[in-house]
Amino acid sequence: MNIKSLLLGSVAAAGLSTGAFAADLGVLTSLDVCDSLGLSGLTISSDTNCLQITGEVKYAFTWGDYKGASKSSVVQIQGGDVTLVNTEDGDATVPVDGFDSAAVVPADANLDWESRVDSWIKFVATANSDFGPAKAVLKLKDVKQTVIINEYAGDLNTLGTIADDTAVGGSDTGGVIMDEAYVSIGDSTVIMAGKKGTIMNMGDDVPLNFLGLFNSEEVDTGVKWSNGANSFLGDGGHVIQITSDLGNGVSVSAGLENLGDTTVAEAGTAVGVLAYAGDGLAAHVTVVAGGILDGTVENYGIHAGFSGTFDIVKVVAAIAADDTGYWNALASASATFDMFTLAISGEAANDTGLAAGTDYGFGASASAAVTDGVTIKLGGRWYHDDSGLTDPSGVVDAWQVEGQVVASVTETVTLTGKVGAYGNDVPASEANTLYGGAEVAWAPGGGFTSSLGGTVYGNGAYKATFKAAKTFE
Repeated sequence: MNIKSLLLGSVAAAGLSTGAFAADLGVLTSLDVCDSLGLSGLTISSDTNCLQITGEVKYAFTWGDYKGASKSSVVQIQGGDVTLVNTEDGDATVPVDGFDSAAVVPADANLDWESRVDSWIKFVATANSDFGPAKAVLKLKDVKQTVIINEYAGDLNTLGTIADDTAVGGSDTGGVIMDEAYVSIGDSTVIMAGKKGTIMNMGDDVPLNFLGLFNSEEVDTGVKWSNGANSFLGDGGHVIQITSDLGNGVSVSAGLENLGDTTVAEAGTAVGVLAYAGDGLAAHVTVVAGGILDGTVENYGIHAGFSGTFDIVKVVAAIAADDTGYWNALASASATFDMFTLAISGEAANDTGLAAGTDYGFGASASAAVTDGVTIKLGGRWYHDDSGLTDPSGVVDAWQVEGQVVASVTETVTLTGKVGAYGNDVPASEANTLYGGAEVAWAPGGGFTSSLGGTVYGNGAYKATFKAAKTFE
């Protein structure tokens, strides 16, 4: 029981015997503006404002011999296509990026490790107004990541080359930054202005098989327009936005984003969104025009998606495209029959900026809940890159298969074991190998989660990862 509840309970009890106290009880309860605004969680209230506080701290550490080999290849990603640029010894080794989830370079006796801390805290001050809740939002963020490759602590060059066992990468905000700082007002219609994230709806596009799809991973799970050098479709940042709930699950949004970009050609992105959500269905269309502040539209883009649940069947379909000729599409379906769940997914992408041709891939999985606490999963995925690589083969076919056993040992502890294989057909890459691993996850409550896992690969590589996180609200 918190102090407020104790105080109000005491006053209410006293009011049962004293009429004066009963008359004053309404005044005391109305002092908490958080309750009158319908806000809960970790809050601090004044006479007019309710301050909500939320945050999170995450830590991850990985150690092993899994990152890079001497004179390995350079990998560039453009719209999901992978370009290999061989180094001086002519070897086309496994990509250090690109199909990274299904490619780990052979062990080379030089150790690798990564250490990353993500933290943020968010303050939302809300007060009543004639137009609905008026808010001021401040979010502080700090990211510190160190990535050591082959025991070297230099700088990773712009192409991501691992040359002569000397490269490192990482991510760092350079200290605490103001990640969000904006004001908003409204209820069914909300106006927002300041520094914040985008209103672009990029959802309804997650493949339903548990391994996902290769190109989908490269664009942060789903589909997206080209991220090539001539694509100016920046989002978020300095924004002016408005969203409106039209009722019956329909909403519309419009805004100007990326207004603070210092590159003149890229500054300013106009965004429009039409969305529906309800009755087991969700759909949206997002249209954008980039680089508008100089009076010339540099690029156009569209993202559309649909997801639906029909009894035992779920479906997802999405497409993204831009005016460069690039397009990226995905479709997925799953069905649950008692203890079994089956899923299949497919994707395709075309980037005329790299080479004529269409890349495509497939994935499928099956899972069975053999007991109340044990689930067995089996999945696979494959991707054909038809972009015309510098490698003599001209194409790259990447694949992965994996089986998992997930067991809930207790209400707070979950064990996962996996075995699998991955590979691609780049010559002399030593890319095809088996792997196996295990993870224990612990979620004792209170918003705290933690896990410890390790993976060993048939090519001699290995890694161990520890994670811990706590959220509060």
